[in-house]
Amino acid sequence: MNPYELSHRAADELREMTGVGSYDVAIILGSGWREGATALGVPSSEILSSSLSGFVAPTVAGHSGQILSVRVNDKNVALVAGRVHLYEGNSPDQVVHPVRTVIAAGATSVVLTNACGGIDPAKGPGTVVMISDHINLTSTSPLEGAAPPAGYGARFVDLSDLYSKRLRALVNATVPDITEGVYAGFRGPHYETPAEIAMARTMGASLVGMSTVLEAIAARHLGAEVLGLSLITNYAAGVAAGALNHLEVLEAGQQAASSLGALLARVVPVL
Repeated sequence: MNPYELSHRAADELREMTGVGSYDVAIILGSGWREGATALGVPSSEILSSSLSGFVAPTVAGHSGQILSVRVNDKNVALVAGRVHLYEGNSPDQVVHPVRTVIAAGATSVVLTNACGGIDPAKGPGTVVMISDHINLTSTSPLEGAAPPAGYGARFVDLSDLYSKRLRALVNATVPDITEGVYAGFRGPHYETPAEIAMARTMGASLVGMSTVLEAIAARHLGAEVLGLSLITNYAAGVAAGALNHLEVLEAGQQAASSLGALLARVVPVL
């Protein structure tokens, strides 16, 4: 079964298990964002993502492997808590399978959240930045391999409006103090060296992480609008003194939970 057929099977299972006929918005919850997402309301259903075809269980602390359904105003929202990454030994198709599934289940807007390192010294830990563009340094793509089957767009998808200008304008009108930045996606799992961060800065990046870029490509290929939100949890290597560790990332997410929730509660209704 090709990955597109597999995502449709998983979408059918998701709709059956949750009782939600179609989703409008999907939010992929990065490290620290799950706690904030509780501000969107009490879920009408909560299922293990591993119970759906094609899903692999996450192995990273802070990623729980669940899909929650929440009604926000007139929108059905899927909260995907349990991102998987290339560095866990997954293929690009496995990494983007949750995104393809929620789009197959109806979502036309996909919000990709993440915890990231900050390259700009003026934007410290606890700051949320909207992604304006990305630099894919993972050396792969979810569109590699066999061409998409009939009925899907060509693999040569245009990414000039990858992070939707329309959605970003809506968010800017609602949260006027939010700033934008370019996200550099590395493969990981190790943190980047100071030289690699200097390279990313020279290339125009102000954010760095190990997720998001493949999911954004897959979502855009399927015609969904993409919004990216990055929580800066630490300065990137060489920007500030001190060693980097994942515990710091989780702690920063927990400390920012209330502000992340308030932000999501303002953003989701306008999408």
